[in-house]
Amino acid sequence: MTDVRRRRALRGALAATAATIALAATAGTAFASGDPAAADRARAGAVAERQAGNPAERRAGDDRRAGASGAADAPVQTPTFSMMGVHKQTTEGYLYFPDRQGGFGPRHHLEISYDHLADVIDVDDDKDGWADDTWFLHKDGSLWHTWLSPEDMQRHSKQVGKGWNTYRTVLSPGSIGGAAEADLLGVDKTGVLWSYLAYPDGSLTARTRVGGGWGQYDQVAGQGDLSGDGRPDIVARDKAGVLWLYRGTGDYKAPFAGRTKIGSGWNVYDRLLSVGDLDADGRTDLIARKPNGDLFRYSGAGSAPAVFQKPVKIGHGFQIYNLL
Repeated sequence: MTDVRRRRALRGALAATAATIALAATAGTAFASGDPAAADRARAGAVAERQAGNPAERRAGDDRRAGASGAADAPVQTPTFSMMGVHKQTTEGYLYFPDRQGGFGPRHHLEISYDHLADVIDVDDDKDGWADDTWFLHKDGSLWHTWLSPEDMQRHSKQVGKGWNTYRTVLSPGSIGGAAEADLLGVDKTGVLWSYLAYPDGSLTARTRVGGGWGQYDQVAGQGDLSGDGRPDIVARDKAGVLWLYRGTGDYKAPFAGRTKIGSGWNVYDRLLSVGDLDADGRTDLIARKPNGDLFRYSGAGSAPAVFQKPVKIGHGFQIYNLL
């Protein structure tokens, strides 16, 4: 990507995220020329972009995310994503963009109902540090892929699957198969973990069974490398409140090594999720919410087994949302 296009992409990254989610709110057919709903989605996206405002440029600390060379076009190994909350009463959406200081900036209200949305999964396939592709999982089981085209710098969307409501958890820790594209994991309702490898166009391979026994976990999260070996990892919390680390192997057929205990007492939280690198240190972090709405950041330590630093409170009042 040229410097000019990179700057344009960075300036629009956050607003584009808002527009993408707004488009997904009205998704019923693919976003394409001739789609009768396209005009409505475009208007919703424009409103969301205005609400997102003028996103800040990368701060000096972001240079660390490009690697030791600091080259403008160096691949970013740990991306930064926004967090979405769906209001439990109004079902309207709110976007929280990272402030690059370890927390989130002011929320952006998307005045559209997201009651149909089960999950939002951002990925960074071009390794520029920001979301360029997003999967939207609807409660009816349909899976939608939305991407930013490098040719026209516009968002496009298409349905890539159905029947995904068989899974109680869906996430993408990154590429588990070694390709550029981030892949998907799903834990079904019987506790079996499955993997899907992604193609550049957002379509997916047939699923591969990873293993059973994942029904013992009530939270599974991860985005990027936690252990410092360059491979994406995940964490899982069991019903006794113990958090476990599953280190990536690089083999999509057996993507994770045996578990390592991180610590106990994690049942004080009712939601665990990762938006990548929240504090601009180049390492992936974890977000944890207490039932009273207090929000905490666990900064990545970059090595195992102590993969997280001490928690830092970064917000309150988040109990009003279903966090996606």
